[in-house]
Amino acid sequence: MSDALPDPATDVLDDREGIPFVGAGPGDPGLLTVRGRALLAEADLVVHAGSLVNSELLDEFCDHAEQVNSIGKDLEELVPLMRDAHEAGRTVVRLHSGDPAIYGAALEQMDALEAEGVPTYFVSGVTAAFAASASLGTQLTLNEVANHVAFTRPQGKTLDPEEDHIADFVQMGDVTTCIYLGTHAVRETMERLLDAGVDPDLPVAVVYHASWPDEDRITGTVGDIADAVEEAGYRASALVVIGEAVTGGGYERSYLYGDWANRGDDETTVTTEEST
Repeated sequence: MSDALPDPATDVLDDREGIPFVGAGPGDPGLLTVRGRALLAEADLVVHAGSLVNSELLDEFCDHAEQVNSIGKDLEELVPLMRDAHEAGRTVVRLHSGDPAIYGAALEQMDALEAEGVPTYFVSGVTAAFAASASLGTQLTLNEVANHVAFTRPQGKTLDPEEDHIADFVQMGDVTTCIYLGTHAVRETMERLLDAGVDPDLPVAVVYHASWPDEDRITGTVGDIADAVEEAGYRASALVVIGEAVTGGGYERSYLYGDWANRGDDETTVTTEEST
């Protein structure tokens, strides 16, 4: 069966040219996509997001290439670095944590490179919210519990209070709210939710380093999660999930499986029409 798998170094690459902005995934090197791995295998220069990318992934898939940590570097440094390497015929990969389309600040880099005549393109990665839900053993959407998912961030240095919609999402009731870049502000966020009238018993989970070897899961409620997070000492690198879907319970069977799951020994097989 393994003979049928694509060769990561060749078969999964397409004919796009330029610098790919690759999502490294949430942390576990096994969650790097096959295409991402193939592009890294071909790379001469990997510009990566520093400690946001698991060092084990860099060691396993980027050890052959020159590596540059982008943390602390502005566009005036990064764009010429990648442009010059590309124009010199080197194969460049820009490696972001998670998925570069989620709070990755990728497009501003890509636009700057495109303005310099360097084509770019996205290569998707697994975002932290998906790794967190897998770690919790639940779904972000659950029939009759959560029909919607919101990816958001709390107010702070880069987000004004009027742009913080966490309470709006949570108060909709059937939304699973996933908060990025908000570990440091868990207490303030929960206090604002309580002030807005959110039930203090609403489930919350905080997943630190989802899928990393040192992953940690903290579960609680809007009323008590802040104490638990502060006791654990986490100030960054965690994904906050708010909503009933955190528990993985209370859902109704879907139309797809409901009749099948409920059929008795004397019932016939559900038809395709009935199960869709």
